[in-house]
Amino acid sequence: MNRLKSFFLAQIFIIYTRYLIGGAFVFSSIIKIKGKRFTTYSQEDAPLGSAMHFFETLYQTGGYWQFIGWTQVLAGFLLMTQRFAKLGAVVNLPIILNVFVITISMEFGGTPVITGLMLAANLLLIIWHWGELRSLINLPYLPAAPDQEENNPLWAITGLLLFGFTAGYRILNDFYNPFLWFGVCFLIGLGAFLIRLVQRHRSKSTR
Repeated sequence: MNRLKSFFLAQIFIIYTRYLIGGAFVFSSIIKIKGKRFTTYSQEDAPLGSAMHFFETLYQTGGYWQFIGWTQVLAGFLLMTQRFAKLGAVVNLPIILNVFVITISMEFGGTPVITGLMLAANLLLIIWHWGELRSLINLPYLPAAPDQEENNPLWAITGLLLFGFTAGYRILNDFYNPFLWFGVCFLIGLGAFLIRLVQRHRSKSTR
């Protein structure tokens, strides 16, 4: 793992994995914090035990529905900051595991594939940081190399931009265009990557 963690593209993959998981959680959390349903209309008449009836029941709890939203936005924010991404991966693990179990326990169509991939991605982050996280179970702490790409301030700034846009877009819009949201996030992420490539090129040129 230490050898893999020395590769620039591997580190970039981890950084963008955090953005992707974190952004997805922030995107889905705001509607809960606002006290809104996922759906336009009440699903009280949905069949008992169905996914829609389950979500309607959660919505009707009020405070618990918003609590779920706040925990998701916190986990997403921590992941996207990069600086607190290790804590974010730990906080997010039980949340995404719970979501995955829910989706395989009810009729969600192809949703378990998506939640399963998100769970696998979160486990990857845990494995990536295991040298540092293993101290949580009283194993010796193994610090990461100090020159990890995630320590570059560019990625923290990018994470804050992605978080700010995602949260702001969902706060201002109950109805949304997922393609617009994803497209803007993609451009922000692509811009950061190109800036970093230019930084690396200039750094090599001055050596």
